[in-house]
Amino acid sequence: MMAKKSPTFTLGVEEEYLLVDRTTRDLVAAPDAMMAECQKVLKTRVSPEFLQCQIEVGTGVCKTIPQARAELCELRKTISDIAGNYGLAPLAVATHPFADWQHQTFTNKQRYEDLARDLAGVARRMLICGMHVHVGIEDEDIRIDLLGQLSYFLPHMLALSGSSPFWQGQDTGLASYRLSVFDNLPRTGLPPRFNSFAEYTRAVDILVHAGVIEDATKIWWDLRPSDRFPTLEARICDVTPRLDDTVAIAAMVQSVTHMLYRLRLSNQRWRQYERFLINENRWQAQRYGVSGKLMDFGKAELVNYPDLVDELLALVAQDAEELGCSAEIVKVRDIAANGNSADRQRKVHQSAIDSGADAEEAMRAVVDSLIEETVSGLD
Repeated sequence: MMAKKSPTFTLGVEEEYLLVDRTTRDLVAAPDAMMAECQKVLKTRVSPEFLQCQIEVGTGVCKTIPQARAELCELRKTISDIAGNYGLAPLAVATHPFADWQHQTFTNKQRYEDLARDLAGVARRMLICGMHVHVGIEDEDIRIDLLGQLSYFLPHMLALSGSSPFWQGQDTGLASYRLSVFDNLPRTGLPPRFNSFAEYTRAVDILVHAGVIEDATKIWWDLRPSDRFPTLEARICDVTPRLDDTVAIAAMVQSVTHMLYRLRLSNQRWRQYERFLINENRWQAQRYGVSGKLMDFGKAELVNYPDLVDELLALVAQDAEELGCSAEIVKVRDIAANGNSADRQRKVHQSAIDSGADAEEAMRAVVDSLIEETVSGLD
């Protein structure tokens, strides 16, 4: 049997932004002229999203994390500069602190109109933004093999990315309320376990042939084989305001994937636990972010998240070095120690209240902090 070719571990990162009015700090629909300007400069790397107040960007195929960072920097800066000419600003955040989903309108595009029709009332609440990380795994069966193992680490990524504590002006108590909204859709959550790519395609084909979905792009698991690219696509993360956090999380996804493949070369693999156990960690990460704990299934005990990050960094140190992202990945230790975006948003909100702001003023202060963070460090 011919040896399988090693994956390239190339990267692609997609981010979704919300568009706000700089005066009211509320959401606004992207003006057609603004979108046209963005597309003139960024071509296919920018596109409208499900709601008119959303914008999606995506890098090209990047060979390294530094290359991905440079491209994301360009994308954020370009959109921010163009939006500024219209009195607007992008927010790289998973939920707007106080906007009402009932006041938003769908983008006039056939795909989104079809989604709105198929998903009915569930679709109307989709005022959420995520970050997707693609890792190049060209061999289809290797892709499926790593899919099952990488699922274990998805809660660890989610905890780092949490940026959606507020919903319609209320503190939800969660680090990632976005996931609660997204989980209302069908075909979401942790991926099932498949033994081969053929088994995966047979399952998808049943839905396609039945007319339930057109193709696998309508499968929205936390981690999936991309239907458009030869990649594994991690979709569990909130979009994060600070670019350095985005890059660190992408580096972690890439490095963990590389580590699992390295184990495979030694005839080893990561133990696959039952989904209900991983789902418990998913909930812990969604609820508490980096300030909580996740279960170590081998020890059958909860472990403080910063301690888990230290263990994870040690586990993938060799892989990060081989991939050239050692400097970027260590940033996750800072997130674990100092808090994620959800933690910072709550601090800004409480500080405003303590300074005498009313509820509306405090929420606008949170938006202002998100506007600033979205464009900070774009060098």
